[in-house]
Amino acid sequence: MKLETLKQAESNLLLPTYDRHPMLVTHGKGVYLYDSEGNRYLDFLSGIGVNALGYAHPAITKVIREQAARLIHTSNLFYHPYQAELAKRLTKLAGMDRAFFSNSGTEAWEGALKLSRAYANAKGKGKTRILALENSFHGRTFGSMATTFTAKYRKPFLPVMPGVAFVKFNDVDDLRKKFDDTVCAIGFEPVQGEGGVNPVSIEFAKAARELANKHDALLIFDEIQCGMGRTGKMFAFEHYGVKPDILTLAKPLAAGLPLGAIITTNKVSEVIHPGMHGTTFGGGPLACAAAVEFLNVIGREKLIANARSVGAYFLDRLRKLDAQHGSIVDVRGVGLMVGVELNSPELAKEVVKQMLAHKIIINRTHETTLRFLPPYIVTRQHVDQVVEALHQVLSSCASAADAPAASQSPRRRAQKDSRRNQQ
Repeated sequence: MKLETLKQAESNLLLPTYDRHPMLVTHGKGVYLYDSEGNRYLDFLSGIGVNALGYAHPAITKVIREQAARLIHTSNLFYHPYQAELAKRLTKLAGMDRAFFSNSGTEAWEGALKLSRAYANAKGKGKTRILALENSFHGRTFGSMATTFTAKYRKPFLPVMPGVAFVKFNDVDDLRKKFDDTVCAIGFEPVQGEGGVNPVSIEFAKAARELANKHDALLIFDEIQCGMGRTGKMFAFEHYGVKPDILTLAKPLAAGLPLGAIITTNKVSEVIHPGMHGTTFGGGPLACAAAVEFLNVIGREKLIANARSVGAYFLDRLRKLDAQHGSIVDVRGVGLMVGVELNSPELAKEVVKQMLAHKIIINRTHETTLRFLPPYIVTRQHVDQVVEALHQVLSSCASAADAPAASQSPRRRAQKDSRRNQQ
């Protein structure tokens, strides 16, 4: 099928929810995607953090092929061989006790919110308030939207779930002011994704843990985008010396198949009994078999260590690029979750378009931030290619997008250095 034919068919048949690039993808291999015209693209977005092993990884392909021939779906009314194995692996890695498998990240987050209310109700506390962070993003279902800060995600669907308050990002004083005995949970992304690739500070995470303990509330970490090795550790919470009561996972977990997970403690799981929560497709044999193999592959190929070392190299190269371009406001990230903030939405949008013309896939998030979420198998040579292309694109856009002199002032540089030291 030709691209124009497909575009016309979609415009007539699908809800208009996506602003797609004019590119018909046909297949992928390793870190590359290929289009219908035979062009090869270096993918530094990996399906928005999903394809952590790249494309057509032979071990994953083999497991999916073999499992599909045996059993794709049963239901959660019966046992199959992979749920318990995957739960055992994930809980051991996280140092927690129980798991629940869903279809997606937003469903995992919804389940975490339900667990928080159920925990408070079981304790007879009458606590219902949930704290989230400014610039947060937790999904597109009603509870997830209610805990998502940016108004454009919530406004068309008002009213959303009540009882949510937003804390200023990394502001411990504001956190202490808003955290009281009416709060049943505080939940946040250790590294915000859609909000602009912003790492939470260690001070803030420790204060959240302390206040949750003090008020018998739950601490929820949303690691749907930043978990499962993305930051150079298996879980982002490992950077903080803080363990949540509930952890949500998804994106790379099943190597491209839809699968989300809630990981929690026995303390929390005691409030749930059969009939209170469930799923038709979540935790099916095909997705769970792929997820078990995903864990095998990242361990066998030492891909978390690769994410850590290549990610550090990537950040270093981008920060050197920062010194050459007034249009760069900030460079930040952890491991292979990296953001480059530019000085205007128009420039960021144009850079994404021009990088695609250079056969490199990235995207724009929070209007002005270029987001890089490459597969864990990337090398320094791939990073060099991306940084050189970005340098060329920013240089070509310089005449229309030079930053004001103030953005490169000593004060601005000091602010950047301070943020980096906190990271």
